[in-house]
Amino acid sequence: MPILILGVDVIGENPKRFAVVSWMNGRLEKKGEFTLYRLIRFIKAKRPELVAMDNIHELGDDLRKFLRALPQGTKLVQVTGRPGEQKSLWALARENGIRVTDRFDPHEEAKVCALLASRGVGYEVLAFEDEVVIKVSRGRSQGKGGWSQDRYRRRVHNLIQNKVREIEDRLRKADIPFDLEVEEKDYGLARGEFRVYAGREELAGLIRPAHGGDVEIRIYPVERKSLEFAPLKSERAIEERKSVIVGIDPGITVGIAAIDLNGNILAVYSERNMAVSEIFRFISDIGHPIIIATDVSPAPGLVEKLARSFKANLFVPRESLRVDEKNELLRNLGISVDDDHQRDALAAAYKAYLRLKPKLEHVEAKLRELGLSGRGEEVKALVIQGYNLGEAITRITARERPKEEEKPSPERSVDIEPYLRRIRELERSVETLERENKELREIIKEQKRIIGRLERRLIDYDDEIRARVMKERELEAKVKRIEALEKELRDAKAIIEKLSRDLVLARRMHLLELRGSALPLKVLETLSWREVERVEGETGIKRGDVLFVVNPAGAGRSIAEYLVEKGIRAIVSGKTFPDDAFKVFREAHLPVFYTDEIEVKRVDDFAIVDREELERAIEHRLAIWDEEDRERELQKFLRVVEEYRIERVKELMRKAEEESGRHGKTGR
Repeated sequence: MPILILGVDVIGENPKRFAVVSWMNGRLEKKGEFTLYRLIRFIKAKRPELVAMDNIHELGDDLRKFLRALPQGTKLVQVTGRPGEQKSLWALARENGIRVTDRFDPHEEAKVCALLASRGVGYEVLAFEDEVVIKVSRGRSQGKGGWSQDRYRRRVHNLIQNKVREIEDRLRKADIPFDLEVEEKDYGLARGEFRVYAGREELAGLIRPAHGGDVEIRIYPVERKSLEFAPLKSERAIEERKSVIVGIDPGITVGIAAIDLNGNILAVYSERNMAVSEIFRFISDIGHPIIIATDVSPAPGLVEKLARSFKANLFVPRESLRVDEKNELLRNLGISVDDDHQRDALAAAYKAYLRLKPKLEHVEAKLRELGLSGRGEEVKALVIQGYNLGEAITRITARERPKEEEKPSPERSVDIEPYLRRIRELERSVETLERENKELREIIKEQKRIIGRLERRLIDYDDEIRARVMKERELEAKVKRIEALEKELRDAKAIIEKLSRDLVLARRMHLLELRGSALPLKVLETLSWREVERVEGETGIKRGDVLFVVNPAGAGRSIAEYLVEKGIRAIVSGKTFPDDAFKVFREAHLPVFYTDEIEVKRVDDFAIVDREELERAIEHRLAIWDEEDRERELQKFLRVVEEYRIERVKELMRKAEEESGRHGKTGR
């Protein structure tokens, strides 16, 4: 597949102009001069893999705008390195064997940028997090209202709900982590917002934006607070920076730990509410991570994102590490940490190191045999990244080999015939391979035509299936709505029937009251000050009133004394009165009856009793209490008489004893 890289360099300002050179599979082509907007349109049309510059800040205030305008899959590369670690463009050209003809020509600089990027030299500019926001909302205005607008609004909210569920389904099937926030309305959704923890490339073909219809889908990448830089080739980062194994414990408080390839601890840190860009910067300052490790399985979304950003291997244990296992790992290291987050991060990094330790020791032993111990860390890092030991050593030694071999001494004669034969053989092989390549390209072209035809058929089929599913879902929503309305109707009928019965009973009670055979009661749900104040405010409590208390629990002496002072005639209660309140009513001869003694007919806040029945009950109760009072007074009088009699007998006995004593003294 052809790879297109654009080299770009600034020619001048006001207006800003750029020199552009393209590189495609080894062929360079000068594209001319472009303004910023023409350059953006050109990049959108050609969709190159890389846009390479020697200094991205030459774009000035247009840098962010330029990054937002890049099409999906196109990367901006600064070939001279990360800020603070940059090298001269011409020094990099010499190191990579690129010939420069004119250092003052912007097109020459653009060419060098393109060639360096084609060889994996440079750092990708990361302007966006590996996060995407997907917003699903209404697409068209609903108008000014009315029945048809209300029906249309409900239909749109139903469509939004279906689209949110469809996107949620696709993300789950693709095993992409996300958070979802929705706004419910009209048995549907007014809005749905996904925060997806993946790059735009992972969503390509999975979820497409939609505009102009009833439902609108917008996809926004999440911008980083500050630009970050990731190496184009991880092996170059290995050459330039220290390779480390990093353990991450994500959460509100983030734990980070880093160890080198010999198991030495380089950093242990934790911080609350640490942004992703801050985590990225902290790790980058330590070194180049070749492994990002976690202590739980499956790996959290943040850990996966960091591994993708650094192009590092992801280490996930077969099962989540237990607390005692993590503590044992830290004891083996002989280190104590400040909190559980540091412990978890360090345990994850050390567990990853232990898993690789046998392989690393084998590499170290082989390097000692070959006398290459000095480059052990770079070789180990390449082996971890997937190279076999021989390839890793070859790459390291190739970098150390001088650019130009020493020319043979003219005194020494060299037989070049075997080399010429080998060159001719290789040329024939190249011709054969080129023919095969051409044939394969034709096959690929035909396969692409077939794939395009099948994709078009698949899109038509998808549209047909989607329309059928939407129709079925709309019908299902209508059936659910009908069921909900039928339930509301049944509930309303039950309420109407109850109200009808209550109305009939109320009319009968009112008729009885008018005839004088019924007596109205003032209803209190509880015997509390708040309830008494309510009745006082609505109808008042007057002398001679009869009260109906539904539940007197909690009533005390003070409220009972207040009712006695008001001069009410009687109380009918649904439940037993507390002793304190009942004693006050008993002392005041205020009768208290219960509903099993007197029948109360009640509708809502209105209640009546039979007047004659109540009068008889009051008369009977007062008669009983009068009899009890007379009996109590009689018993009290008898006790006083008995006490007087006993005291009188005691006094007479005392006088007799005194008289007997006087007679005894006289006789002597």
